[in-house]
Amino acid sequence: MGSSFLLLIVAAGCGTVQLNSEQGTRETGEAQTIALTQTGCQFLETESKDYQFKTTQAEDCKGINGKTLADRKKGFKPLRLKPGKYIFRVSNRDVPYELGFYLRGEGVSSVTLPKVSGGGLKKGTTKDYQITLKSGKYVFSCPLNPTPDYPIMVES
Repeated sequence: MGSSFLLLIVAAGCGTVQLNSEQGTRETGEAQTIALTQTGCQFLETESKDYQFKTTQAEDCKGINGKTLADRKKGFKPLRLKPGKYIFRVSNRDVPYELGFYLRGEGVSSVTLPKVSGGGLKKGTTKDYQITLKSGKYVFSCPLNPTPDYPIMVES
């Protein structure tokens, strides 16, 4: 694991997910890994709970999100990160169709901020997506699941 370790603190009620490490990515130049788990229609680490949605196809999530998203958004916990190198390690825990990952700048910033995307996440598989994040607001999602846009704040 090297000299750096990650501690992901999910603070219920605080409304944020904090990422802490012994040394920042600027000092070590090493990428920090952030693990994200996809289930039906959601990423677990950024929502207030695992809703255990059962899906057999992407269309199922469109209906589920239409009924539940307004309430679920109230419990989203933004990732708060420092500028630097990251590996987003994304797992498809139990969704029976192929998934992906898409991280990009939020709003107009999607044109100027870095982005990363890819697919091929079959049930039970994990893939790494590397990116160097600059200061700004980002969102991530899975258009193939489909999930909501989850917020990431990158600040020095």
